[in-house]
Amino acid sequence: MTRSMTRKQQKMLRRIVAAAVLLGAAFLVDRLLGADWPAAAVMCLYLPAYFLAGYDVLRRAALGVLRGRVFDENFLMSVATLGALAIGYLPGMEPEFAEAVFVMVFYQVGELFQSVAVGKSRRSIAALMDIRPDVARVLRDGQETEVAPETVAVGEAIIVRPGEKIPLDGVVFDGFSDLNTVALTGESAPRAVAVGDAVISGCTNMTGRLAVRVTKVYGESTVARVLELMERTGAKKAKSERFITRFARYYTPAVVAAALVLCFLPPAFAASYAAAFPLWLARALTFLVVSCPCALVISVPLSFFGGLGGASRFGVLIKGAVDLENLSRVSVAVFDKTGTLTKGGFAVTAARAVGDETELRRMAAAAEYDSNHPIAEALKAAYHENPPHPERTEERAGRGVIAVVEGRRVAVGNPTLMREEGVETPPVSEIGTAAHVCLDGVYLGYLLITDTVKPETATAMADLAALGVSRRVMLTGDRAAVAQEVANEVGVTEWRAELLPADKVREVEVLLAAPRRGTLLFAGDGINDAPVLARADVGVAMGALGADAAIEAADAVVMDDDPRKIARAVRQARRTCRIVRENIAFALFVKLAVLVCLAVGLFGRLQMPLAVFADVGVAVLCILNAMRALSVKRV
Repeated sequence: MTRSMTRKQQKMLRRIVAAAVLLGAAFLVDRLLGADWPAAAVMCLYLPAYFLAGYDVLRRAALGVLRGRVFDENFLMSVATLGALAIGYLPGMEPEFAEAVFVMVFYQVGELFQSVAVGKSRRSIAALMDIRPDVARVLRDGQETEVAPETVAVGEAIIVRPGEKIPLDGVVFDGFSDLNTVALTGESAPRAVAVGDAVISGCTNMTGRLAVRVTKVYGESTVARVLELMERTGAKKAKSERFITRFARYYTPAVVAAALVLCFLPPAFAASYAAAFPLWLARALTFLVVSCPCALVISVPLSFFGGLGGASRFGVLIKGAVDLENLSRVSVAVFDKTGTLTKGGFAVTAARAVGDETELRRMAAAAEYDSNHPIAEALKAAYHENPPHPERTEERAGRGVIAVVEGRRVAVGNPTLMREEGVETPPVSEIGTAAHVCLDGVYLGYLLITDTVKPETATAMADLAALGVSRRVMLTGDRAAVAQEVANEVGVTEWRAELLPADKVREVEVLLAAPRRGTLLFAGDGINDAPVLARADVGVAMGALGADAAIEAADAVVMDDDPRKIARAVRQARRTCRIVRENIAFALFVKLAVLVCLAVGLFGRLQMPLAVFADVGVAVLCILNAMRALSVKRV
């Protein structure tokens, strides 16, 4: 355990051990001396252990009083333990020196457990920070020069040697190697790359030397986007966490007021105020210890923090505790098709030309020349020569593109765009996406583009069904025939086809308005998915290579393209929220039970140790339970 501790935590552990040894020695000497020694002399035996264990608690309590922040756990612990030290001087009361020191030592044990648990959660989330590259080895004038990644421009060549992190997103133009992507995706299996493969920053080159052509400046790279998201992770508090924060703000002053009432009011009704006061003072001090809200204030935020850290270990970055809580209640899951359920790797598999097929391919490639959309890339790849540059292009969202090529008007897109151009399209019975082309209002034919379903998608849908997500809906701008085939293959329960971006938002709003228990999740990866991601209760952006707008709008990011991780994230969120509920119920039950026992006078001299268990012991158990949220296996 000590190996995983920081120096500060190891120092704290040594202090606790030393205080415990001093406490044990003082207790033995106290028993050997017997009852004849004066209380002041006996207390001096225990003070070294007390101050060694609790000097920082006393200091924080004093600073809190001076700064006007009186009612916190440091104040409660200080009052309770100092009162326990002093109570032996009251007539008719037995000293509780050992109990006072034990309370402080055990409280510090709880603080140490909390520190170690928070540290483990932070290290799990901050493990992604290791993806930050220190330098980029850029080729300039035939020489390798080490520069800051921020200074490398798009189009420059960088060299990545074995063992080095890839500093910028790009495409391999020389060499082959295996990449360790575990920090980004949670996947432990290496990924092989060769010439022509895209690589993302933050991965570690394992075996061969790679020459990479940079495609994005550092500020737009995967590593920069992930680090920015990491800095914001955990900033949003869940409803449970906000409730506990507000609860503690009002609860602690109420507890102090109740302890004062308990101390001074009952003796007023006793036959002898002086005789009854010490007994009720002891009960009030015990009440303070029992009522300290450490278990709730510490364990609830720690549970959520552990849940966020656990999700990051298998490659899902959830932006905050409120998003984790929403994710746990998912009952409807909605998916974009392309790039989410399918690979998004389009290729032209057929050309149906009215006349010259070469002209059909040439005009389609020319019109899409300036676009980097996956379908546009497929159309450009289908023409194996250099197409003419368009003089002007105009994107028609959800329909296609209009371009002026060699002085002529070219339209490439779906039947809706063709109708706008005054052209009727023939029915397409083949499975795939048909990119229709017309030139100056004359129909040239269509190119058939196909995409393949990810092999993990069917498993992902089955996993969600097993979690009780009964409605699994696919939204796509593709044709109904294509949507039907994909839906049958992957196991979604509903689908909507031929949708524009605005139509997807409308469909999600319809689903949000429908009677349901739980929240609605939407998963997508494209720029046009950003409005839907923002509108859904929980938006999930797919892939580290997803669009910036989609990642910014989402509440969670799956760092690779594996849809199975959505179900795993839901499972992690539900497990975390279950741990939170367990901690709240356990802490309140134990405290209530102990207060009842104290009220009826059970346990006699064991009251203070029992109170210590009700506070610090319960806190330690809740912290250990909260740490379970962090315990997940990488995939």
